Amino acid sequence: MRRLLQALFVALACLLMAPTLFAQADFPGTKDYPGIERMPKTFTLSYTYKKFDSFDFPVTENRKEKSQPVEGARYFFHYKIKDGVAPGSALETIRNYQNAAKTVGGQTLYEYTAGINRRTTIRMRKGPSELWIFINAYTMDYEMTIIEKQAMEQQVTMDATAMAGSIANAGSVAIYGIYFDTGKSVVKPESEPAIVEIAKLLTNNPAMKVYIVGHTDMVGDANANQMLSQSRAQSVINELITKHSISDVRMIARGAGPYAPLASNKTEEGRSKNRRVELVEIAAR
Repeated sequence: MRRLLQALFVALACLLMAPTLFAQADFPGTKDYPGIERMPKTFTLSYTYKKFDSFDFPVTENRKEKSQPVEGARYFFHYKIKDGVAPGSALETIRNYQNAAKTVGGQTLYEYTAGINRRTTIRMRKGPSELWIFINAYTMDYEMTIIEKQAMEQQVTMDATAMAGSIANAGSVAIYGIYFDTGKSVVKPESEPAIVEIAKLLTNNPAMKVYIVGHTDMVGDANANQMLSQSRAQSVINELITKHSISDVRMIARGAGPYAPLASNKTEEGRSKNRRVELVEIAAR
């Protein structure tokens, strides 16, 4: 009887302990951001990932706080100290991340201290990526939002019919589905859907002749950007000639560089609109 009671007691204790142990396991699907460690002896209460999203980061500029929206892949982590572990402090948490970022050339763009709460915005580079990190810390837990900054991958390409309509109405059409590596003029393979639609446009309208005009943003030297945009325009023509048998006499490459923006170059959103290839119809005389 005593052994039975002991067994029941052990089983009951395990049942009572199980929720606590389970509650301290990481939230299902959690993946820490590569190379950015969590604070010791913590677990994730929640975790989310979005391939493309935005977050408004608080930053300090000229001693004033403002909001800086940043777009890209978004990661969110809510970490909590495990039961039985002596709590540290919110200041210790943000200092750890600030100092770690500083060792790789990162910057602290914002810091807030009030009571037990500490917040900070950090910007740093990791490999080819620019990371923006916001940490909202308390004594027992902290939240961390990371944006891996990037322009949105254009997934919708204007088709030949829409291109023809824009040219009929405005004499030109902006194409955003043609991609190049930074500072390069080789057309990337993922540009093929847009190239195919341009080829359809020219095939369906055999009398049409066009300037193919490259445009850049204002990052870097203006003269270099102008030459780059000319080279990119010629690369598009080469794709149309070699892969789609469009006659070279129907296309002329031009490079506008940064000199014809569609939006402000002060924001990434504006710069992404300015990086484009345009088709401009050569009017018949």
